[in-house]
Amino acid sequence: MTEILRKKLSDSAVARWSAMVIVSFTMMTGYFLCDIMAPLEDMLTKTPEEGGLGWTSSEYGFFSGSYGFINVFLLMLFFGGIILDKCGVRFTGLLSSSLMLSGALIKWYALSADFGGATLFGYNMQVILASLGFAIFGVGNEITCITATKVIAKWFGGHEMALAMGLQVALGRLGTAAALSCSVPIAHAIGTIAAPVLVGAIALCVGLMAYIVYCVMDCRLDASSDPAAAAGNSGEEGGFVLSDLKLIFTNRGFWLIALLCLCFYAAVFPFLKFATKLMIYKYNVAPDLAGFIPSLLPFGTILLTPLFGSLYDRIGKGATLMIIGSVMLTAVHVLFALPILPYWWFAIIVMVILGISFSLVPSAMWPSVPKIIPMKQLGSAYATIFYIQNIGLSMVPVFIGWVIETYAKRTDAAGAVTYDYTLPMTIFALFGVLAILIAFLLKAENARRHYGLEKPNMK
Repeated sequence: MTEILRKKLSDSAVARWSAMVIVSFTMMTGYFLCDIMAPLEDMLTKTPEEGGLGWTSSEYGFFSGSYGFINVFLLMLFFGGIILDKCGVRFTGLLSSSLMLSGALIKWYALSADFGGATLFGYNMQVILASLGFAIFGVGNEITCITATKVIAKWFGGHEMALAMGLQVALGRLGTAAALSCSVPIAHAIGTIAAPVLVGAIALCVGLMAYIVYCVMDCRLDASSDPAAAAGNSGEEGGFVLSDLKLIFTNRGFWLIALLCLCFYAAVFPFLKFATKLMIYKYNVAPDLAGFIPSLLPFGTILLTPLFGSLYDRIGKGATLMIIGSVMLTAVHVLFALPILPYWWFAIIVMVILGISFSLVPSAMWPSVPKIIPMKQLGSAYATIFYIQNIGLSMVPVFIGWVIETYAKRTDAAGAVTYDYTLPMTIFALFGVLAILIAFLLKAENARRHYGLEKPNMK
């Protein structure tokens, strides 16, 4: 009778929302550092005489893609999911936060040091070391994201899960928005391109301390659920065995969500890496203000993602929301590709539409995974999805950087450099088309398997 009457800590609205805010703040600091270099592309690719570092577009694309190199080629994100399911959210979160900070410090050192023109594998040594730091950071950041997502699923089961995940995503996007809008002013104010990275590293220190606070709350949650769990770090994680991976990998609905994630995010995050320069050369925005327009994307999601998440909680229609968001994504990149209306106000309108799309799909996609995969396998499922997503986050920037360097860059008779972004934006639009097709297949699979993606989340 005592077991039946025991009230879990997560049944307290104050407790579960506090946990969400704390963990999301740690994730937000990672998002801030992740996108801190995107507005600096034009500065990085200028010559040292012009105040830049002399990187090429290909080198910048390699650096941007390096975020996922270790995750993809060494399978670290996949193993991170197994660690999460076996060791729990406390150990995994502290480990991943520490990796983020270590990678950020390596990246800051690389951008601050003078390597005297040394090269390795055909790339500037500065690019190689900065990429190494970004890759280590990428391991920590991605594992932090899957840990935070599992934390929300752990605390909000039977409650406002989609709203909580929407707010989690919104806080992460706030970090992205801050990076896109503040990076160039910070670099100019302090007088060095490395300065924004140092600011990001300091933010990561605060995020690590915040996660330590969450660990105390998680101990109390385990104790309120099962007193035996308070001494360890088990709970639902203890039931995971490696053979459970077969149940994940043979689930067609899981693979459709993973492929949708790959195509959708490949058309968003890599685009943001190059969007500032797009604003400068296609829409004639001043370099100091060019990062502001891409920052509208994450700022818009701060309000819209929780709104759409709450809508999913109450009325369902998750698969339908993913279809609508994918259609809007494709339309946005088609508009960016067309040689029409090269004005800043048009770029703002299109970016706002992209922000709506970027709110619709994640607000429905991430809360749908627990409807398909059991809790004890959830960490590995999210990790596999993030791993597949990282293939796009790694390879697409490298490819787009090469396309820009090879096909989009133009030099006139006077030596002035311009860029034609029609081909890069067309490539992003093709990812959107694939996302639409996969979203329709997911809706059909849901109708066959009765996952409940079209049903509300709240009991």
